Amino acid sequence: MSNPKRDEADVLKGLAAGVIGGLVASWTMNQFQAWLSKLMEGTERAHGAQSLQQGSPQHGIGRELQERGEENEEDDAAERVASAISEAVFDHPLTESEKEIGGAVAHYAMGVTSGAIYGTVAEMLPEAAIGLGLPFGVAVWVIADEGIVPALGLSKGPSEYPISIHAYSLASHLVFGLTAEVVRSTVRRAL
Repeated sequence: MSNPKRDEADVLKGLAAGVIGGLVASWTMNQFQAWLSKLMEGTERAHGAQSLQQGSPQHGIGRELQERGEENEEDDAAERVASAISEAVFDHPLTESEKEIGGAVAHYAMGVTSGAIYGTVAEMLPEAAIGLGLPFGVAVWVIADEGIVPALGLSKGPSEYPISIHAYSLASHLVFGLTAEVVRSTVRRAL
């Protein structure tokens, strides 16, 4: 018979390992994107997140930000999230430098949250950690980048970007998933 207190403690350890894995994976993904975008386009954005899914969406949050004059064509999805939250919660439009900071915070928050979910699920269902985290990275890419983000108007729709942008994004999320799993499993063994 299983010990419920031990099971609960193990789930919390899995959650903690996932949070750390998600944080490190977010940073690693940023470094990979900075390197890859510099290689691909010869450009590098200041705050590290190198989303190439730019351009103003004509629906949802992106359209609302445009209508209020808060949208910059160069803003990425994370910056749009930061702008929308700042407006809704603080009634404060962000400056360009605040958008960069807010976008980085939103990116890391997404990574940590995804890692926390992954760490918890991997603790309860070890099969979720198969494939060195690559299936996890693909799942985050499909669900978030290809689904939720465009549906909310944080980016244009998937068909509005060339295949190279999708390949870049998928590669970035594979790096995220692999890093999250390596760090998660290492931290979990240490706990």
